[in-house]
Amino acid sequence: MAQVEATTERIIAADAEAVFDALADYKDVRGKVLTGHFSEYEVREGGDGEGSLVHWKLQATSKRVRDCLLEVSEPTDGQLVEKDRNSSMVTTWTVTPAGEGKSKAVVTTVWDCAGGIGGFFERTFAPKGLGRIYDELLQNLATEVEK
Repeated sequence: MAQVEATTERIIAADAEAVFDALADYKDVRGKVLTGHFSEYEVREGGDGEGSLVHWKLQATSKRVRDCLLEVSEPTDGQLVEKDRNSSMVTTWTVTPAGEGKSKAVVTTVWDCAGGIGGFFERTFAPKGLGRIYDELLQNLATEVEK
């Protein structure tokens, strides 16, 4: 089965620790920076990085809605991994320093795609669409942490 990958990155005018802490704060910050593509946001366990369990619905297109239940881990410093219990989707957030007072935030999502013609369209269009959604989310995050 083929995998689809979407990656987006942004330089944020805040130090890496502040950006990472904001991303890992599912209780207060994450819900504020999500775009209109996300609904039914709920922290079910934890709320601060590793060990959190978070639910949302992601509406990538007018017809495509994913019901996501995400287990959060922190495999290395500066990295959050969200594994969806409902699908093969895995999203990795990586935050690294990018010069004085700046950081680079990279988000990569991978999932197994459908076969046939549906899979062709998914591989062709889904990465661009998800990239736009995450670009907007990273802009919202930048606005939040650059205050």
